[in-house]
Amino acid sequence: MKTAIVYYSSHHGNTKKLADAIALNRDVDLIDAAAQEPVDLAPYDLIGFASGIYYGKFHRSVLDFAKRNLPEHKPVFFLCTYGGRANTKAIAEAARARSAVILGQFGCRGFDTFGPFKLIGGTAKGHPDAKDLKDACRFFEELLEKSASGRD
Repeated sequence: MKTAIVYYSSHHGNTKKLADAIALNRDVDLIDAAAQEPVDLAPYDLIGFASGIYYGKFHRSVLDFAKRNLPEHKPVFFLCTYGGRANTKAIAEAARARSAVILGQFGCRGFDTFGPFKLIGGTAKGHPDAKDLKDACRFFEELLEKSASGRD
């Protein structure tokens, strides 16, 4: 199943670590939402959106990318890293506006040095760790299995 993951990852590269782990040895194209011009997502069977959580939602570049480029009725999933808590509400709204089928979401803690966390050396040091990456890959494999069984 041809998959694209549209991501934004800065600061510590937490979200990119998740996307890279999932893409390793799989038919997955990674698309940097902040660096890309419009991309035709129509050829993809499955589309993921990945971001750290910034002020309670996905990064603006991922939200804008989804609003501009997500084809109607595509199956989608969400990945996020966070210092506080996962929140996929804004990206889910953007996907629903394109009548996308939301298959699931995966989130894990990510090393965070934003604001006051910088004063204490950050939170969630070492995350995402090997277990987080393994869990993200398991999540993706389960999505593929669900998608394949849903088409038979």
